[in-house]
Amino acid sequence: MKVLVTGADGFIGSHLTEALLAEGYSVRALAQYNSFNYWGWLEDIEPNDRLEVVTGDVCDPNYCREICKDIDVVYHLAALIAIPYSYIAPDSYVDTNVKGTLNICQAARDYGVKRILVTSTSEVYGTAKYVPIDEKHPLQPQSPYSASKIGADAIAMSLYNAFKLPITIVRPFNTYGPRQSARAVIPTIITQIAAGAKEIMLGDTRPTRDFNYVTDTCRGFIELANCDKAIGETVNIGSNFEVSIKDTLNLIKDIMHSDVRFVTDEQRVRPENSEVFRLWCDNTKIRELTGFQPKYSIREGLEKTVEWFTLPGNLAKYKPGLYNV
Repeated sequence: MKVLVTGADGFIGSHLTEALLAEGYSVRALAQYNSFNYWGWLEDIEPNDRLEVVTGDVCDPNYCREICKDIDVVYHLAALIAIPYSYIAPDSYVDTNVKGTLNICQAARDYGVKRILVTSTSEVYGTAKYVPIDEKHPLQPQSPYSASKIGADAIAMSLYNAFKLPITIVRPFNTYGPRQSARAVIPTIITQIAAGAKEIMLGDTRPTRDFNYVTDTCRGFIELANCDKAIGETVNIGSNFEVSIKDTLNLIKDIMHSDVRFVTDEQRVRPENSEVFRLWCDNTKIRELTGFQPKYSIREGLEKTVEWFTLPGNLAKYKPGLYNV
């Protein structure tokens, strides 16, 4: 079976590519086109005869048609994801997240792809109106990013409703682990502590999240792709465990034996009414569909994450002192 992973050069995409190769799939991995022929985190993957790396942009419908040829399953992860950047560049989010999803889905339809998994995000739920959050929870666009993902989900589902395109909307809660981007809070803390910082600037640490180690998230994707009952469904991937940002950061401090002090930086605080204060996943649906259960506790996942980030070669790829929107 041959699969396409868009956004394969990114954090989750590169781990998913590795997991699919380990399962015996042939993978066409899309990295964003650049003149340096640089493949992002795919550069860290061992060469494999079943891995075909291509470069391009999901914003181009013609290119999407090219990469969907001879593909059985599409895992569509390509997206702009940084929430602060969406405040200042919202057009880019509509182009990549909404139009890019439409382009991939249309191309998959044209070439008779058997399954399409469209990656959503728990951010579409906004601050929880009830917990744990199941798939029937209202959608609340509290940032241009979440609005673009709501639009992408709706575009994809419209093609299922109109043409029975075999789509599953996969809605991961907060994924973390090796290779995560510097804009996320967990890598921000780990890299700064590892670089010797004694004081770290942060945004609001009161919100809660349902954190999931990246290996668990990828396993959820693969199990949903192999589940016919998931076609036409929206499915959460999460741990059903809620923890505050503050408690998560203190756990990292404990793991790293650090006495670092956290300081609130107003430029890192989201605009009023944009912060999502509570996310807690109800993972009943994916458990009933596939038997999925997370394997890593928050401490186990953070220990593995700290181990990876503190290797000198990995830490050197980050700029711990630079705030990245």
